[in-house]
Amino acid sequence: MRRTIKRETSITGVGLHTGKKVNLKLHPADLNSGIRFLRTDLSEGEVVPADISYADESLRCTTIKKGEVSISTVEHIMSAIYGAGINDLLIELDGPEIPILDGSAKPYFNLIADAEVVEHGGNLPVFKIEEEFTFLHEESGAEYIVIPQENLEITTLLDFPGTSLSFQYGNMKGLEKYPEEIAPSRTFVFVSDLVELASKDIIKGGDLSNALVILDEELDESQVEEIATKIGKEPVDLKNQRLFFDNEPARHKILDIIGDIALTGLNIKAKIIAKKPGHKGNIALAKAIKKNYLEYKKTMGRPKYDPNSPPIVDIEGVKAMLPHRYPFLLVDKIIELTESRVVGVKNITFNEGFFQGHFPGNPIFPGVLQMEALAQTGGILALSNVEEPSQWDTYFLKMDKVKFKRKVVPGDTLILKMELLTPIRRGIVHMMGTAYVGDNIVSEGELIAQIIKRQA
Repeated sequence: MRRTIKRETSITGVGLHTGKKVNLKLHPADLNSGIRFLRTDLSEGEVVPADISYADESLRCTTIKKGEVSISTVEHIMSAIYGAGINDLLIELDGPEIPILDGSAKPYFNLIADAEVVEHGGNLPVFKIEEEFTFLHEESGAEYIVIPQENLEITTLLDFPGTSLSFQYGNMKGLEKYPEEIAPSRTFVFVSDLVELASKDIIKGGDLSNALVILDEELDESQVEEIATKIGKEPVDLKNQRLFFDNEPARHKILDIIGDIALTGLNIKAKIIAKKPGHKGNIALAKAIKKNYLEYKKTMGRPKYDPNSPPIVDIEGVKAMLPHRYPFLLVDKIIELTESRVVGVKNITFNEGFFQGHFPGNPIFPGVLQMEALAQTGGILALSNVEEPSQWDTYFLKMDKVKFKRKVVPGDTLILKMELLTPIRRGIVHMMGTAYVGDNIVSEGELIAQIIKRQA
């Protein structure tokens, strides 16, 4: 079930890169509206969906942009939103960047919790990874292994030779411990990068209250003072920072991955092993996952047909249940049969008599016969619930919302799926029929029939 917050809440902070003060408000949102950002400082009032299609690949942060309107550094708040299980939310801000706060997702998670998470109906798209795959982002060197699993698990592997980090490992199994073990971990930066970032004037809001500084090279006092002057802060001792966790940087990388894949809008069930992850790699991975989901969605509900598996009902069993015979028996076997669903198979061969006239030189399996094949398949389900099925007949009453989408030709294997839309009452059977060839739907429609026992 989808979730939003019960009441409006707000927080104020500065942007890490711009150093500008930003007021941010969270509002409850309508069902299925998704996560959306609204820049109130712009006259256009453009709403930017938190969608991976609007993500801008950046080395230091994740930015979403629609037209000329952009919001940067969205990863921490998106991580908190995903960790809290929020699916519908409006985020208002009066600046170009999400406040950095303490450099973690904890303040945002607490803000959401204080506003009270509530369920409000609907369903969140779930994407369970079915096959393991490896994704390499060549530009950044990030590598991701994605493995099928029943819940979300993320492992990060960091390796920075010659630094105090060296090798680090982080792991999160499920989101249950996200608030305590992942959300508090802070962003980090290397001293060598800090010098460059300060010289480019792009960390105006950074200090030791919102970031860890990793010593990968020694700085003398003059260099520390130069950095402090550029970002408008007092010089500090970089050697006396307290870690919340021994592997806090590796945990923060998990936080970032969650925030970036949250832009898919999916409840992802997989184990992700990430080597040297960064925002560019994360965004590319999220786009790949969303692409895979959209491909999966096209075939969602498609029966799996393994010709090597024995059928539930073979041709002799079909003949024992249905009165049809050649040339009008249009189901070869049944591969799935439950109380509410049945799946049959029809092999299309050129030997079918109607191909002589439909059409000479261009044989096409008639659409109306596809509906007949679906109806016969549905008849197997209906008759499986009565005694002596051979003594019953099935009669069409109605076809509705019928669509023919692709040609069916000799050599095709027609997969026939019928699902009950309502329970069978007084012999009336109301079903949704879908016919497939390969991954493609070739025809579909609602069918209503009645089963009647023959008079003795």
